[in-house]
This record gives sequence, structure tokens and C-alpha cells, in this order.
Amino acid sequence: MTPMIDVVFLLLVFFVWTASFHVAEYILPSSVSTAAGAGQASANDPPPPEADFDQVVVRILWLDDQPAWRINDQPLANLDQVRTQLDRIANIKRDAPVILHPDPLVPLGHVIDIYDIARLVRFEKVQFAASEAATK
Repeated sequence: MTPMIDVVFLLLVFFVWTASFHVAEYILPSSVSTAAGAGQASANDPPPPEADFDQVVVRILWLDDQPAWRINDQPLANLDQVRTQLDRIANIKRDAPVILHPDPLVPLGHVIDIYDIARLVRFEKVQFAASEAATK
């Protein structure tokens, strides 16, 4: 019985030594289009990867008793467009700081909505702009 146990252990050692423990390579997802040509870009295409976002400034304005949004001085009509634009930027550079800059008259709920959207699209840094009067 002892020689049989020795053989089993030797086989076990042999199989452990010969097993490969490297990580299997998988096909990486790519957004490169398979269709060639110079077609017109659609509105759903992300910004070009060479675009560098030092910081993303989200202005929340209060116009005619309604909020208005601007991302890096680009006006947006509603929260869905804000989320889409922030998601595009996050896909390119997730570690870009997002700076929320609300007008003083904007209700807090609208500011929290933008903060939540920025966190949902997984930005790493979401900051609030401070006015000069608040820093003195």
C-alpha cells in the first residue's frame, strides 16, 4: 500500500510542476470600426482619444427659474445630455477632475443630481468650485 501512495504523490508532484500557471490571454475589446471609409461621424461617437481633458468644469446656471448646464462652456439641454457627455469624457480619461460650479441661486437638489451623475459614470475626483468670497 505504501508504494502505491508514493506513486500517487509522485504523479501529483509531476502534474503540478508541468501545469502552466500563466494568465490566459483574451481578445481585448476595441472600438475600431471594421467599415472603411470617410463617413460622417454621428452624435453618439466619443470624442477623439487625443483630446486631453485637464479638468471638466460643469457649470449649473439658473435661468428663468430652470437649471441650465454647461460642460467646458458647451451648453446642454437636459440631464440626459449631461450624463451622456460626462460618460464620453469618463471613457477617455476617468481620472480627470470634475469641478461642479453652480450659480448661487441654483437649488441644492440640482447640484446633487450632477454630483450623482459624475459618480455614476465613475469619475475618480468630483470637486466643488469655491468663490473668492468664500476663501477669504
